[in-house]
Amino acid sequence: MKPITLLLALLTLAACETMEGFGRDVEQAGEEITEESVETQAGM
Repeated sequence: MKPITLLLALLTLAACETMEGFGRDVEQAGEEITEESVETQAGM
């Protein structure tokens, strides 16, 4: 395998892992917003 091909493969893998982590963070933030919204509506 050529070194440039290996480098590109590693960068692609790293980018996928980063996006997966970002997606989990966004999902968790959305769940927290939903919980706060439900609690606020229940208190009205």
